[in-house]
Amino acid sequence: MKVDHHLVSVVIPAYNACSTIDETLRSVRTQSHENLEIIVVDDGSIDTTSAIAQEHASHDPRVKIITQKNAGVAAARNTGWKSARSDFIAFIDADDLWAATNIERQLQVMLAAGGKTGLVYSWSAIIDAGSRVFNEVPPTLIEGDVLDNIFQGNFIGNGSAVLVRREALVAAKGFESELHAKGAQGCEDLLFYCRVAESFHFAVVPEYLVGYRNLPQNMSSNMPRMIRSWMLVMDEMLSRYPDREEKLTRGLTAYSGYLLVRALGIGKFDYIISLLVLLAQRDPLLVAKVFANDFPRDLAKAARRRLLRLRFPLSRRPLLPFPIGASS
Repeated sequence: MKVDHHLVSVVIPAYNACSTIDETLRSVRTQSHENLEIIVVDDGSIDTTSAIAQEHASHDPRVKIITQKNAGVAAARNTGWKSARSDFIAFIDADDLWAATNIERQLQVMLAAGGKTGLVYSWSAIIDAGSRVFNEVPPTLIEGDVLDNIFQGNFIGNGSAVLVRREALVAAKGFESELHAKGAQGCEDLLFYCRVAESFHFAVVPEYLVGYRNLPQNMSSNMPRMIRSWMLVMDEMLSRYPDREEKLTRGLTAYSGYLLVRALGIGKFDYIISLLVLLAQRDPLLVAKVFANDFPRDLAKAARRRLLRLRFPLSRRPLLPFPIGASS
């Protein structure tokens, strides 16, 4: 299906992203689908993020920069999509990357799926500071009415993997900036996906087209804050779907097990204590559920990945398996 005539708006929220935004913009500017509007929202950066974006804008008229006082990733995304001209909006964080065909493939799937489908996602590879793949988000083919699925876990994995219809953004009221205001930012993506799934279907591009960068300073590295954020998402959904409590609890315990293994792996024992306290305060039975099911399973998976890294060190693995883009 030819989709060249459809404009797609790309929103890039950026805060102190001078070390990565150049590479991110290259991956966006070299998309095979060239009919793009590229909106960088500088969320109060105090480094050279804006200057780097301006350099790209000087070479590419599709790039424009909006500056605002620091208000968090949700507010920055909202500023971007509300100023966008297209009915199709894609989001990519300023430290992530896209394969050259990402937008083309997502738009093809969106148009083929019809108006009931409000969101299309691609699979993600996890990359390090050098843009080398060291893991992959497990592939999933979850499509259609996904509300129960997203209650049980964020199968999309990150905020750089989606193309969204404007109608879905309006229905979901965009991204929730109140999580940032409450000091519990981190699960804005999850809450947005839940809200979209209430009214729209999802579709998937079954290809690894997104490079999600996992760095120590990432928002998701503050694990106690992430679990508080997840709980706020759960509370909002419980207020509308009390009959789905079991599924929402399943999502919380699965995420908690994942975070506990991550904390153990990097030696953050204070995080482990904080996570367990937060779970126990909510419901002491949650701790038992995590240790009975999710923690042992996730620990076994982490051990297998560790063995793989020992056998095949990162330095011997291939670079990101898609082009980053030519110099501007």
